[in-house]
Amino acid sequence: MSTVLEKMGRTVEEAISRALDELKVERSQVDVEVLDEGNKGIFGLIGTKTARVRVTLKETPGERVKKFLDEVFEKMNLNVQMVVEEDDKAVYVKIEGEDSGIIIGRRGETLEALQFLSCLVVNNGKGDYKKVIIDIENYRKRREDTLVKLSHKLAERVIKSKKNITLEPMSPYERRIIHSTLQNNKYVKTYSIGDEPNRKVVISLK
Repeated sequence: MSTVLEKMGRTVEEAISRALDELKVERSQVDVEVLDEGNKGIFGLIGTKTARVRVTLKETPGERVKKFLDEVFEKMNLNVQMVVEEDDKAVYVKIEGEDSGIIIGRRGETLEALQFLSCLVVNNGKGDYKKVIIDIENYRKRREDTLVKLSHKLAERVIKSKKNITLEPMSPYERRIIHSTLQNNKYVKTYSIGDEPNRKVVISLK
């Protein structure tokens, strides 16, 4: 639930300043509603009326992502624990629990879908783009290690057989790992074919 304060001051700006001091935040981190602009009165003495504002603390990107994922997991009736951290460039979500395998899905498809939707939640109608990176039980690191080993193994097979190898459909994230792993290989090259979500990586001789 959002933090809301109502403050008064001789001017609107003074009332806002008091709210910011109490919340210990910057002006950009709040929404301000002017309830009463106040009145200086005659000579600042007669008929003076105090300004009043309502200041609402904006949700951070991390808070929006956590709220969204909490609702998703509750509807899916999943028992998981979540840690959310953020910096200027991204929101990082780490998930653990007995039902975490369900969230990963086949070849990480459910995980990728949740990450995509979380990005929409954070960036929809906002200014600066902010990435959301979700990892479950260190799945991404384990999957990356597997794909790196597979890339080298298949590259050797292509070199020996002199025949192209087409991999199974992969997410953009996984295809990037294959391309990156083999980009400096002297003997093979990689490229992608097909349309999403069935786009595949091809490994061939240079």
